Amino acid sequence: MTHRPQDREIHSWLTDMDGVLVHEGSALPGAPEFVRALREAGRPFLVLTNNSIFTPRDLRARLAASGIDVPEGSIWTSALATADFLAAQVPNGSAYAIGEAGLTTALYEAGYTLTESDPDYVVLGETRTYSFEAITKAVRLVQGGARFIATNPDVTGPSAEGDLPATGAVAAMITAATGREPYFVGKPNPMMFRSALNRIDAHSETTAMVGDRMDTDVVAGMEAGLLTYLVLTGSTRAEDIHRFPFRPSHVVDSVADLVGLV
Repeated sequence: MTHRPQDREIHSWLTDMDGVLVHEGSALPGAPEFVRALREAGRPFLVLTNNSIFTPRDLRARLAASGIDVPEGSIWTSALATADFLAAQVPNGSAYAIGEAGLTTALYEAGYTLTESDPDYVVLGETRTYSFEAITKAVRLVQGGARFIATNPDVTGPSAEGDLPATGAVAAMITAATGREPYFVGKPNPMMFRSALNRIDAHSETTAMVGDRMDTDVVAGMEAGLLTYLVLTGSTRAEDIHRFPFRPSHVVDSVADLVGLV
C-alpha cells in the first residue's frame, strides 16, 4: 500500500463496481468481506457504476450471484444520477430517451414523461441495441431545440466477444450531426459523486472513493473533495499512474486491503 500523508477519518464510502468489486461476473479478492464490513459497521456507502442499462434491483441480483450482498438502495448508477440531475433542472419535465430499463425506470421514477413529441431533453444512455432510427430521431429533436444529455462518456463497453460502441461513441455521432455537445452526468463528472453524497447524507471531507481508473474514479473523487483509493485489480496499472498529472490519496493492491479500515 502506498499513500500520501493526508489521512483523515472516514465515515462513509463510495466504491466503483467493475474492476473493484467484480470482474466479468466474479467477485474480486476481498469484495464480499469489504461490503460485509461496511454493513456490519453501519457505514453509509454506495456502489457506483456508469452502466445505465440495469436498474439497482438488476445489479443487486448480479452482485448477489457473485457472493456480494449489496442492498438495492446502496447502488447508484449513472442513470439514477442523470434522472436526479434532470429533476433538479426541470422538475416533471419530458425526455426522449435512448436506453434500457435502467434509464427509463429512473426517469419515470423522477417524474419524467417519456415522449417523442417536443421533449425538454434528449437523454442518451447505454443499450446493446442502438437503433439508427432512434439515433435519427434524437438528431432531429436536438436540432429542433431539445437539450442533449448523456448518462456517461464511456466510448466502449465490454462483451464476451470484445468491445462494443457505448454511450460516448454514439453521443459523438449525434454531436457530429447536430453541432451540439451533450452534458455528461456520469463519471468523471463530480456531479455523480455529489448526488451520491446527498443520497447518503454524507460529507466530502469524511468520505472515501474506491476506484480502479485514474481517468474517471480518481479524478472525479479528487475534484469532489474525497479521499481516493486506487485499486490495482481493474483498468489502471501501477506503472500507468505516473502518466497522470494528479495522484490518488492511496494505492492498494485490491479492496481486500481496505477491509480493516472500515
